[in-house]
Amino acid sequence: MPLDEIDRLLLDLVQADAARPLHDLGDAVGLSPSAVQRRLTRLRAAGVIRAQVAVLDPETLGAGMTSVILVALTDDDEKRHAAFRERMLAEPRVQHCYSIVGQWDYVVVLLTPDLKASRYLSRKLFDEHVKRFETLPAFDVVKSSQAVPVPGVSRGSGR
Repeated sequence: MPLDEIDRLLLDLVQADAARPLHDLGDAVGLSPSAVQRRLTRLRAAGVIRAQVAVLDPETLGAGMTSVILVALTDDDEKRHAAFRERMLAEPRVQHCYSIVGQWDYVVVLLTPDLKASRYLSRKLFDEHVKRFETLPAFDVVKSSQAVPVPGVSRGSGR
């Protein structure tokens, strides 16, 4: 789907705050609220905007520990990889899971209350088909974002 400059600006703005009123978005890009609504509807229908979510603070909900875990499976059996992926998809405390290339097969990001809970969950998730895993508890969150860079727009530029 071709995107013009206004589409790109709108995408950048709604990534920063999806609840921003249509009139504010319109003021930022030089369109009426109804024109902004039509564009956003088109971007949703085309799948450019996949979802609108609330970003919660994990610490206030008792899940203040993030662990990055490198995982290597015992072999490249397709069924074992599928089973591993299913376990990751089924576990809500798995925030991210990436299949990677190199000495490790996956990078998993867990969100738990503390180190003890992280260890418990790791034992639950990583079965006998996991050759090895290395847990890297995060000391501090420097940046956490789901924002996708929008080509041709510098972050938060507006108009």
